Amino acid sequence: MFFTAWATLAALGVYFWTGVNAGRSRIRHNIPAPSMDGPEAFQRSQRVQANTLEQLPLLLVPLWMCAWFLGDLWAAAGGMLWCLGRIAYALGYYRDPARREIGFITGMVACALLISGTIFGLLLR
Repeated sequence: MFFTAWATLAALGVYFWTGVNAGRSRIRHNIPAPSMDGPEAFQRSQRVQANTLEQLPLLLVPLWMCAWFLGDLWAAAGGMLWCLGRIAYALGYYRDPARREIGFITGMVACALLISGTIFGLLLR
């Protein structure tokens, strides 16, 4: 499951990137911890980071089940699609929250494909 491991690291890298962006925004806008209130730009970066964290279980569990029951390359492709979707989501949300949809939908489609792949793999056994 070599490629799935790389996709997992990529997903964690995306999450790390959103966390760094949220931290930089906290510093830029002088928002002391634990406050979550501040200018809209700060709130956007916080929401991107929090939403990405919320999405990780929906990715990681089916990612590894798909790798196990369907195949490494299929799972890794789904994981990388999720990463691309989350990057598009973040970049869109940072600019304007209304521009986050395509990235969010892409990430959710990736999760749905991983779940479907897991089910398909299970049915083949």
